[in-house]
Amino acid sequence: MVPTTRLVQLQDPARGLLVAVDLHSQQWHRASFNVVKLHALRYKVAGVDANELREAGSVWLRDEPARKRRATPLSRERIVTEAVALLDEHGTAKLTMRRLAESLEVTPTALYWHVKTKDDVLDLAEDHVFGEVVLPEPGEDWRHDVRTLIRRWHSAMARHPWSTELIGRPALGPNVLARTEFLQSALTRGGFAGLELAVATRVLANFVIGAALTEATWRRSGDPVTRADARRHVEAHRERYPTLAASGHLDDGRWSDEELFDRGLDVLLAGLPQTVVTTMDTATSASRPT
Repeated sequence: MVPTTRLVQLQDPARGLLVAVDLHSQQWHRASFNVVKLHALRYKVAGVDANELREAGSVWLRDEPARKRRATPLSRERIVTEAVALLDEHGTAKLTMRRLAESLEVTPTALYWHVKTKDDVLDLAEDHVFGEVVLPEPGEDWRHDVRTLIRRWHSAMARHPWSTELIGRPALGPNVLARTEFLQSALTRGGFAGLELAVATRVLANFVIGAALTEATWRRSGDPVTRADARRHVEAHRERYPTLAASGHLDDGRWSDEELFDRGLDVLLAGLPQTVVTTMDTATSASRPT
């Protein structure tokens, strides 16, 4: 039976090297002192198995294993897409940089190469929502162009109810500005300019934002049972609120939000020029000295 090969590690003072003596074959082996951190530093003579000696220090001789690269590198676009998904699920209050990083399977520090704060993420997410509003091809009918844009804007906000919470923030994203440019361009073709243009833009924007905000709040705060109770309350006091009872006020089943919005938009567009002129005339008359 062949005995197990054993080595004794010694330092050769003449050569400044670690030498290993194979006690079985009496062969000398040399290894870099920096490669193998000698057990001989602790023990002047240490008996070790030959296989163990071959493994010791080999980490420095092996190539570092290739790391698995992410299928999709982290980018601002990826961050925004994931943020929108989290906002759809949890809302703005529960969005944190840590939660966003965990969802992207990165460290929070990695996010800060692309965005500086949560406010950055919210601003980018808001502009992303506006990017979902497909711009129509300008046509001869400016009202049709405005109607198409406003309806698509309303649908985008309905898909992302949290977007109503961001109203009032500075809206300087390219998608926001491009849609506002389209809106004012259409209104300009309709003959609006100066104060009339500013008023028409604000009236339409307030209409779509107000509708989306009301719908989102109603859905969040009112479960079907509560809404049914509200409707029954109006019916129970019909003598006090006869018009409300007859008109179906608070009756979700009578008309959908989309139908109410579309009809309201048609009424608004039909009366917009007269409304603006009347408002301007009233303001002008009020400013004249009596």
